[in-house]
Amino acid sequence: MTGPTDATRDIAEVPAVEMLGTTAVHLMSAAAVHLGLADDLPEHRDLDEARALIDALAGLVAGAAPHLGHHHVAPLRDGVRTLQLAFREASSVPDAPGDGPGEKFTGPVYPHA
Repeated sequence: MTGPTDATRDIAEVPAVEMLGTTAVHLMSAAAVHLGLADDLPEHRDLDEARALIDALAGLVAGAAPHLGHHHVAPLRDGVRTLQLAFREASSVPDAPGDGPGEKFTGPVYPHA
């Protein structure tokens, strides 16, 4: 039998809070790109891709919240909400409150009045 690989050892040394945070940041960044928010690709917009990424991000943040602690989860929740609002603004036919991406995990998101 062979022993663990260097990659396996590296993963074993990464705390869960760091792995979850890094994954969330990657999902946020990808969603922002698909919403047309990237400085170097502002004309790109794919709302189907953005919806899938925001759904996954919201589910990750909701599921991981009890393990992260407030100081880690608060900025992630803010990021989810920001992306949800950006999605609503980018959509030509906005979803009803509660039906937008990730809202099954976060609750309804309303645009600023």
